[in-house]
Amino acid sequence: MTPSTTPDRDRTDTVRSAALAAVPAALADLGALVRIPSIAFPGFDRAEVERSAAAVKGLLDDLGIFERVEIRTAVIPETGVEGMPAVIATRPARAGRPTILLYAHHDVQPVGDESLWESAPFEPTVRGGRLYGRGAADDKAGVTAHVGALRALVDALGADFDLGVNLFIEGEEEAGSASFAAFLSENADALRADVIVVADSGNWDATTPALTVSLRGNARFTLKVKTLEHASHSGMFGGAVPDAMLATIKLLATLWDDDGVVAVAGVTARDAETPDYTEATLRDEAGLPAGVSPIGHDSILSRIWNKPSITVTGIDAPSVKNASNTLTPEVSVVISMRVAPGQDARAAYRAIEEHLRAHAPFGAEVSFSDIECGNGFLVDTSGSAVAAARAALEAGYGATPVGIGVGGSIPFIADLVREFPQAQILVTGVEDPHARAHSPNESLHLDTFRHALVSEALLLESLDRSLR
Repeated sequence: MTPSTTPDRDRTDTVRSAALAAVPAALADLGALVRIPSIAFPGFDRAEVERSAAAVKGLLDDLGIFERVEIRTAVIPETGVEGMPAVIATRPARAGRPTILLYAHHDVQPVGDESLWESAPFEPTVRGGRLYGRGAADDKAGVTAHVGALRALVDALGADFDLGVNLFIEGEEEAGSASFAAFLSENADALRADVIVVADSGNWDATTPALTVSLRGNARFTLKVKTLEHASHSGMFGGAVPDAMLATIKLLATLWDDDGVVAVAGVTARDAETPDYTEATLRDEAGLPAGVSPIGHDSILSRIWNKPSITVTGIDAPSVKNASNTLTPEVSVVISMRVAPGQDARAAYRAIEEHLRAHAPFGAEVSFSDIECGNGFLVDTSGSAVAAARAALEAGYGATPVGIGVGGSIPFIADLVREFPQAQILVTGVEDPHARAHSPNESLHLDTFRHALVSEALLLESLDRSLR
């Protein structure tokens, strides 16, 4: 894409002013969305996700710029079950202008232990310059930043601009995007774009913007370890019979070395430089107490961005409340592995499965289920859209943007790359390191949101002046 005219400073300033004026309405929209408990996980009320989709559709309808705005679903191929509702909107480009696809998701994580929240998770609450609530940062802020930026563009330029704009607001990202690939295939013509903005990442800090240039992949699965046909008395048989908890503990311990480094053959790391990042910053952002040491080797960010990690995220075993003098016959655990950018997630999964089978102690039976794999992502930073995004971020934040890696995963980006191989993909976001996404007391830094909305409006204005 190339500029068609010399940048019009008055026009850019008009868009900036309109974007700043759009922030209060965008925050009001965000508050209304946060009040909807749109959890797409099994066992939660689907009607709330449908209500959230309807609310998002209403915001897009009110913009008055789209040829169509629809709520759609796709069937999950593996199960035949209908996926969660997504919202799509389409507006074709004119006069040789490019088309941009804006992505975010309106579903949220479960709240976890509500007693750990300082305010009700679905009642948006402002304190200390932050908006607290489940989804306030991840990712209903992404939804309303898109809406607010488009509202500012319309207020500044009118509804008759030439840029093509499509939106895809997903409804099941937190639950694994099970119908994403099918949805994308079925709606490819409606969503096709030259530039794709995925607003589901974060920034270097609350005042420094970032473009995410690498993401780790993921391999998540449930491991069951079985050693007995039934529970047995620990006094009568303990010391001669291995129970499943003993076998599970010994088996899981083989996944790491003494420094907490992944010790699975065939799981690789990426060699890439990282910016300076101190242990003090890590302790502050992660909540790591003074007496607990970090794990791993080399620079801290290389451990987070470029190396694999393995976390046990759940366990089914007798609870403390229900403990008895019994040898446990079987234990199930959920294992989440983050895969270094550049390694195929399925290959990494095969490596960890082979490792666990080979290291099962006492001949314990191991089985694997609920396997989910998603590849990482490396951004081609040479494209014109990346340059335009960096310029918009610098103008919107008043600070030079940083190219960052992210230790988390957005597996569906691989689907976007496959479906739209010519599109330039920009991974942005409104989170800062203290957002606590997925955790109790999730929050959005209000200044960061303002800067993000202004930056996106400036990017839209810039692309509206560009030729494909």
